[in-house]
Amino acid sequence: MRDGSLAVLSNLATRQESVIKGKRILITGAAGTIGSALCDRLLTLDPAVVRLLDHDEERAFYLELKHRENKRVRVLLGNIRDRDRMQRAIQDIDIVFHAAALKHVGLGEYNPFEVVRTNLVAIQSLIECAIDANVEKFIFTSSDKAVNPTNVMGGSKFIGERLITAANIYRGKKRTIFASTRFGNVLGSAGSVVPIFQKQIRAGGPVTITSREMTRFFMTKCESVDLLMSAAVASHGGEVFVPKMHSVRLMDLAKAMIELLGNGKDIGFKEIGLRPGEKMYEELISEEELPRCLETEKLLIVLSNCDENHFTAAGKDASLLAPEDYPDKARYAKAVFSSRSEVPNVYDDVVRLMRDDVLSDDTASPLQK
Repeated sequence: MRDGSLAVLSNLATRQESVIKGKRILITGAAGTIGSALCDRLLTLDPAVVRLLDHDEERAFYLELKHRENKRVRVLLGNIRDRDRMQRAIQDIDIVFHAAALKHVGLGEYNPFEVVRTNLVAIQSLIECAIDANVEKFIFTSSDKAVNPTNVMGGSKFIGERLITAANIYRGKKRTIFASTRFGNVLGSAGSVVPIFQKQIRAGGPVTITSREMTRFFMTKCESVDLLMSAAVASHGGEVFVPKMHSVRLMDLAKAMIELLGNGKDIGFKEIGLRPGEKMYEELISEEELPRCLETEKLLIVLSNCDENHFTAAGKDASLLAPEDYPDKARYAKAVFSSRSEVPNVYDDVVRLMRDDVLSDDTASPLQK
């Protein structure tokens, strides 16, 4: 395991405060796992206003209840497909964290038109609203499934990253910096395997495993927030920020959860095979991205393809961005990362990850502990 936490950028606790303090922030998909954890972090950094937008009325109600006494928080009901609503929500905003999306692989395979409307048409509309509002930074949450995609959701995230990069070109004289973050599977998030395994263990099993040999990249909620904050700190425009995540065998994850939650019961497994669009392993970057990918100890930074796209970043042509423009002794990457080639975390480390960072429901940054 990589020393317990991704952390992503060194000295992030200090750097993130200088970026967030006094700023007006909008989070889309704010009632979701990542959005709500991000809000908790932001409120420790003295922002002027945090607007929390979500289309789910029930979850938005509980979000409002949680932050009712905080005068800096505004909970907004709205759908990112509604351009008029987004134009209102984004007025006077400095930083947008766009976490709203349709994320479930299986549902996306049978409802591709809905994925297109939410993950592509709506994001393009929101990009245009951000440019019109002269937003300072726009950070997009993508997925490792955008790398060599084999399903509708991954394909939408692949194109979404391209839309974000292209926005830096046609923003004109507006100040908005657009960048992407590429997530793995967030442990404990809605729809992830963790709550599914929890229910199956409580029911006495069996625990359903897609394949005993399947591997995935995982990150905790606090690590996902670290990634978003790192992108807000270090982006110049057009990059995709990718953490070097925990590679885990799904079988080890299931066994670890049984050990922690099974109360000594003999709980079995059932192998159900791959669902439509699923891979046996995930990748963090593609072979095509490798020549323009930088890396630090804990982070990959994919630079935009400036042979075709020219825009200004860090006060110069984006094609001239180089390792010295990024923190933590960035250098050019030498290899792609996949959950198949990366050595998976050993079983004891998977147990520790689940116990300390997931089942404890601790969303505070390791940097702040």
